[in-house]
Amino acid sequence: MQTANKLHDLIKKVSDETFAEFADKKLQPSDLAISLIDLTNLSDLGNQTNTNGKSDIRVKTNLEAAADYRGEESIYPASVVKLFYLVATHQWLEDKKIIETEELKRAYRDMIVDSSNDATNYIIDVLTGTTSGPELSDEEIALWSKKRNVVNEYFQKKGFKNINVNQKVWGDGSYGRDRVFVGKNFEARNKLTTNATARLLAEIATGQCINATRSKAMMDLLVRDFSKASDDIDNQATGFMGSCLPKNAKLWSKAGWMNTARHDAAYIELPNGIRFVLVVFISNHGKEYWLLPTIAAKVLRSLEAIHAK
Repeated sequence: MQTANKLHDLIKKVSDETFAEFADKKLQPSDLAISLIDLTNLSDLGNQTNTNGKSDIRVKTNLEAAADYRGEESIYPASVVKLFYLVATHQWLEDKKIIETEELKRAYRDMIVDSSNDATNYIIDVLTGTTSGPELSDEEIALWSKKRNVVNEYFQKKGFKNINVNQKVWGDGSYGRDRVFVGKNFEARNKLTTNATARLLAEIATGQCINATRSKAMMDLLVRDFSKASDDIDNQATGFMGSCLPKNAKLWSKAGWMNTARHDAAYIELPNGIRFVLVVFISNHGKEYWLLPTIAAKVLRSLEAIHAK
């Protein structure tokens, strides 16, 4: 438990320092969630079997490998949810439920690399067999809603909890049947926890998501080159965690941002051999651009200190 205590102390220290440092921004405890999985010395990988008897290969992260602050809180994830739609797409392809056309490849590439909402909404149509459009009758919306929940059902069977991944992503907002489906008060919005997101990214990074070939294909889309300068504050390579990484580090990530939120989910390999997954969700402070990389830098320094001992 010594390593577990160090990681939990690390997350507590980072969160406490962050609240103190950004007190003038009125950052509240409920505005922040952090999950950290240290994969540096990972050796405990294995198979688990789900209720359908199918192999459910996952990273067995125990208390010695992970720590979090509000890691089980369900939070609107913005575009980080696209990571889950990417995994579902590869699972559907693996199971031959869908065919990998050139349009499908273009769409899931643009969904991750460019964070395209239009591409994502096309992917959701393909995965669920539904389309957007005018309102439906009660009978029709019931059938439509059941189809829209297939991605949720997939992740629930794999043991993911406190998440909702059945909504499209919009710029100006949803209309028609999608607006009805999300609920009068948006109570059915997409939601993720940082723990669930960190687990999924760790499985991808370690080749354990679906299979090694599928995991590598996903990693190839998630890789970010943060060495090239950019003035775009929403650049997924340089505008989020990448802005605090040392030269020669490696980054794979999926960010999410909007006026009221700024999130990032990253797998990072440092030149000294340290490798870890870090997921940070920041709510109600979407315009505080340096808040997220400041938190990431604190985690990085503290993690290096642990491994130096």
